[in-house]
Amino acid sequence: MLKGTTIVAVKKDNQIAIAGDGQVTMGQTAIMKNKAKKVRRIYNNEVIIGFAGSVADALTLAEILEEKLEQYSGNLKRSAVELAKEWRRDKVLRNLEAMLIAADLDNLLLISGNGEVIEPDEGIVAIGSGGNFALASAKALFKHSSLKAEDIARESILIASSICVYTNDSITVEVL
Repeated sequence: MLKGTTIVAVKKDNQIAIAGDGQVTMGQTAIMKNKAKKVRRIYNNEVIIGFAGSVADALTLAEILEEKLEQYSGNLKRSAVELAKEWRRDKVLRNLEAMLIAADLDNLLLISGNGEVIEPDEGIVAIGSGGNFALASAKALFKHSSLKAEDIARESILIASSICVYTNDSITVEVL
């Protein structure tokens, strides 16, 4: 499990929201930054990504994903699969310590360095040190409330921040 951030994505009622906290932690005790932006738009603002793990590694992967999106005319699934294949094959990329969540209007995907591209059945996915807390919160809110995807994602990060010391309540949310 990667420490230092929490990202959650929710797909509900033709809306996809990805939320992330802003804490950057070095080691087990040093909080280096409180308002980092780990959720952003790429590919002409048509794709949202959220990342957990080493920031430099995640930004490298985001750049490669955007290159793949350009190469495959915005086809997120194809681009994600090609990224995962390259990530797994390349000796340098294989050592990157990060995970990505990527979404467009039709797809919500988890992309890992193990060559996995996973589309969650329930339209909810989370990564990072507080990912399990955010995932559980999002599933409960999705099932037992009428909140929109954006509100579920934001509230899930808030709940995770009250439990996980590697997650804070400085939240960035992007919505499609």
